Amino acid sequence: MKALVISGGGSKGAFAGGVAQYLMQEKGCEYDLLLGTSTGSLLIPHLALGNVDKIHRIYTNVNMARIFNINPFRVKIKDGVETVRINHFNVLIQFIKGRRTFGESKKLRKYIKKNFTLSEFNQLKSSHRNIVVTVTNLSKNEVEYKCIRDFEYDEFCDWIWISCNYIPFMSLVEKNGCEYGDGGFSSLVPISEAIERGATEIDVVILETETLTAPIPIGKNPFSLMIDLFRTLLDQVEKHDIIIGKLAANHKNVKLNLYYTPTQLTSNALVFNKENMKKWWEQGFEYAKNKSEDMSDVKKV
Repeated sequence: MKALVISGGGSKGAFAGGVAQYLMQEKGCEYDLLLGTSTGSLLIPHLALGNVDKIHRIYTNVNMARIFNINPFRVKIKDGVETVRINHFNVLIQFIKGRRTFGESKKLRKYIKKNFTLSEFNQLKSSHRNIVVTVTNLSKNEVEYKCIRDFEYDEFCDWIWISCNYIPFMSLVEKNGCEYGDGGFSSLVPISEAIERGATEIDVVILETETLTAPIPIGKNPFSLMIDLFRTLLDQVEKHDIIIGKLAANHKNVKLNLYYTPTQLTSNALVFNKENMKKWWEQGFEYAKNKSEDMSDVKKV
């Protein structure tokens, strides 16, 4: 059984889309199982349907206004350099209303349902492909994997949305008596789950560099410092997931094909700049192409 696993990574998901496009359209890869965390959960239903052009259009036209109904960020571009600051007014409104998050992402749920239709859901559910998204149950402090075969349309769209909610900057969701957030908090790269579900070969797209190439500048205010802290914590989750995944793969003789980003794409993956995302998609395609050619050359030798 062949599987595709796409990690969390916010706007960097565009890079994963480019990698997947090459693997599916140029190499002819077909997947029986597709697992995604956060931005990966947005990609996998469309990839499973073969709607690469559609998800490319979605990712290269998205912006902050399509994600946030209350945006906690202010993005400014000065001399070609993008800087992210706190939106004091929106955050203050959240505090006044007694909310527990700095922003809300209810528009993202509408965007998901607009672009992933009921007929597409039914087509996937009746197919042989298994689609699984990762969420974090904060009330129980554990990871949960939600399979399309176990839910109806509205509820599965909820799980896709919940998988992407990077709290405390996006919505905290209560469902079935528990509170949920981004799947990346508990399983950023769900390689082990793919193996548990029977995968024998896995293409894994990891939306981070394999090694740190340069020191990361740390935020100069409490808000940006919090973002940097969360990024550091998620980096540790990612490393843990990859180590455990490699051990499980070795134990069960599963082939892993790992695709990292060759460079650091952004310091804040919660900023959705469609021009950057269009560029990252193209970079992902070229990276997968070059990696595939290098692997072919090695086999010939």
